[in-house]
Amino acid sequence: MDQRLLGIRHAITRHARDGLTATALPGLSVLRTTRTTQPTGDVLEPAFALIAGGVKHTALNGEVYRYGTGEYLVATVDLPVVGSIVAADEDEPFMAVALALNPGRIASLLLDTGGPGGPSGASGAYSPSAVGVGPVSPLLLDALARLLALLDHPADIAALGAGIEREILWRLLGGPQGATIRQIGLADSRHAHLTRAIRWVREHYDQPLRVADLAAIAAMSPSSFHRHFLALTSMTPLEYQKQLRLNEARMRLLTGRHDVASVGFSVGYSSPSQFSREYRRMFGTSPSQTASGSHQRQVAAQAPPALEDRSGRRH
Repeated sequence: MDQRLLGIRHAITRHARDGLTATALPGLSVLRTTRTTQPTGDVLEPAFALIAGGVKHTALNGEVYRYGTGEYLVATVDLPVVGSIVAADEDEPFMAVALALNPGRIASLLLDTGGPGGPSGASGAYSPSAVGVGPVSPLLLDALARLLALLDHPADIAALGAGIEREILWRLLGGPQGATIRQIGLADSRHAHLTRAIRWVREHYDQPLRVADLAAIAAMSPSSFHRHFLALTSMTPLEYQKQLRLNEARMRLLTGRHDVASVGFSVGYSSPSQFSREYRRMFGTSPSQTASGSHQRQVAAQAPPALEDRSGRRH
């Protein structure tokens, strides 16, 4: 195994707690687990995420992105996805490191360099899609290893962290998704205009949606907005809103005892049957089954541990 990747794995092991763990470096998180997971809805925010061990699937509107050790995923806008860790165990844990993509820092880098980004001036072919997967380059791996190494020397973070993050962004701009990442830092790009509309949908996902209103937010005609939104997110605005609603509903059903109908209404559904039908289509199970399973897990967690008599029988 590449020594830089091995160093990243060691750093993740030292600093990751159970679940996704924020670090002392702003925007940097680490994850380590020995368990695979069931498909779970989430919103993928603009970030670069490297897999240091194991395999993950991220599904965006039915298209599955598979990436494993030494590969990374880049997302450039908020995307409702369904993710699952499909390879992880005690011998080979799933390990990942994620760095948020900050528009202001990308803009500053582009302004200072005066070019499209990347050491060679070439930043890949622009793709309208907001997500991409690819292998990590040695130079990018080296910079990421040095950034994670700062976690063992907290006093160095203020002096060195921003510089190494800038180097990582520079390597990303020179990579296969570089031209797409560049759009994050351009204030008047089509990407930036669409991002404003996407942000509105995220903040008002439970309210009625009119494409004409979103097009006005993005300063586009309705037909142009619809076309470019679909190219960027792989879904229509209404499909995007629906997936946000269903992801939020699933989270509420999994994290507490909620009445299924009230959850559907709370995320914007006026029809319980439509909510149940669309939920099952997305997650492969009904809302009531999700709620029931969550309640059973809570009861099991609250139950006193079973006792064993000397014969080994549990009672």
